[in-house]
Amino acid sequence: MFLRLIYDDMLAEAAYLIGCQRTGEAIVIDPQRDVDRYLDLAAAHKLRITAIAETHIHADFLSGARQLAEATGGKLYLSKEGGEDWQYGWLHTRTDGGTYSHVLLSDGDRFQIGGIQFTAVHTPGHTPEHLCLMVTDMGGGAEDPMGMLTGDFVFVGDLGRPDLLESAAGMQGSRLAGAQDLQQSAMKFLDLPDHLQVWPAHGAGSACGKALGAVPQTTVGYERRHNTALQLAPDADAFVKGILAGQTAPPLYFARMKKLNRDGVPLLDTLPEPTELSPADIQALDTSSTAVLDLRSWEAYRSGHLAGSLHMRRGAFFAAAGGSYVKPDESVVLICEPDEVAALTRVLIRIGIDDVVGWATPASLEAVLAEASRATPEINPDQLDAMLSAGATVLDVRFEAEHAEISIDGSVLVPYTRLRERLSDVPEGDLLVMCAGGVRSAMACGMLERAGYAVTNLRGGMQAVAAHHRRMATSGG
Repeated sequence: MFLRLIYDDMLAEAAYLIGCQRTGEAIVIDPQRDVDRYLDLAAAHKLRITAIAETHIHADFLSGARQLAEATGGKLYLSKEGGEDWQYGWLHTRTDGGTYSHVLLSDGDRFQIGGIQFTAVHTPGHTPEHLCLMVTDMGGGAEDPMGMLTGDFVFVGDLGRPDLLESAAGMQGSRLAGAQDLQQSAMKFLDLPDHLQVWPAHGAGSACGKALGAVPQTTVGYERRHNTALQLAPDADAFVKGILAGQTAPPLYFARMKKLNRDGVPLLDTLPEPTELSPADIQALDTSSTAVLDLRSWEAYRSGHLAGSLHMRRGAFFAAAGGSYVKPDESVVLICEPDEVAALTRVLIRIGIDDVVGWATPASLEAVLAEASRATPEINPDQLDAMLSAGATVLDVRFEAEHAEISIDGSVLVPYTRLRERLSDVPEGDLLVMCAGGVRSAMACGMLERAGYAVTNLRGGMQAVAAHHRRMATSGG
């Protein structure tokens, strides 16, 4: 048996290529929509992709299941569980007018790819239709499963959050039912043998759980001993309370991903190839209709940037903020180094932002900024009282649990990932924007400036405020 994890660091997402080396057949589980990576990997190992499977309808990226079925003619293995609202609506929309070859799986159903057997296990909670897939290498002589593809059910150190249908997709009242279902699924997981390997769909940095580990895989036995959520499972009330507590506000784009993945992800003819922009091209940009994502350092951005541009950070923040601040129909221009363009473009198309039209180097941008630029004010914690006395309002863009633990009196809480939909909750007048350490507030400042607000960033965030007051107390000030 051949098994490879294909990991996306920006979205902390794991897809899997599993192949039978005897027959040359292979399956891809939970692919993203830029499928060339899977095709290239399979070809490099003399495998042909004959099947595609999904553990559930994802919320954090656009699925590549349809794209891969078009490219390979492979059979789709998808969940039949979850009720009417969670059935796939695109299975009869092949580009030639036909139906995709597919099998809808219920709990206990089995299928084979060469000598490898997969058994569907219904594990509702994160979503109603969620399946795990047990993997048995029958071609290698095994009779028992060696591992389990757990999707967004069991992660290293955590379980998939059950609140997303409510907090991201707006299905009111679903979080409690999801948590109760997840508790039942967790109890079944605890009955599995210790040796069984666990191959999850996400790692550290994903918004699909609270405390995901950075290790790519684990075992049932290890999670039984060290996974706090699983340890709560025998006490249903404690489990529900614990799993729902402290969940963060999901990125705004999650609701759109959920709908498209259920109803049909638009097919990609080719990947976008953004054009390099000259200083003159940059000057001509209309940032009210084109989202300019500036990946320079915060110090460079706040000192001078194109009015209406958005400050972005690399890593998990790029998808979370970019997907929350850029409208799906907006054109995008990247300000980044040349060797970053392709990777950043792929992240954007994975979350449904397809119109990436251009890019420019920081040097090209700075040639324009020498003539005209906008700066973002920033203060240190020792200037906080003076700004508040002058009438500024503190806008806290952290998550609810952080705000509940410690906050500035009178501050208004709007998590940074939900700002675009909650601008009506943002006060008028001078805003002092803060988070925990200054990263999220910096990105929020750019978004708010673009929306017409007067903002100042609080350098170092709540951590710096707390440290300042400790120093003041120690000095007797």
